[in-house]
Amino acid sequence: MAKGKDVRVSVILECTSCVRKNGNKESRGISRYITQKNRRNTPNRLELKKFCPYCYKHTIHGEIKK
Repeated sequence: MAKGKDVRVSVILECTSCVRKNGNKESRGISRYITQKNRRNTPNRLELKKFCPYCYKHTIHGEIKK
């Protein structure tokens, strides 16, 4: 099976509310989670509500590029 044709892919979820102090614009969130999604069932970007230990509350974590 070809590597690019996998149905289940690993994605990185990053907190959308917290911002790093060093000013790096391309990576804004501090809290990150790694999970998998089915590319056929959810072709668009994944957004889940997860706990952010830096904000001390549940926030929306969005999918980022690798």
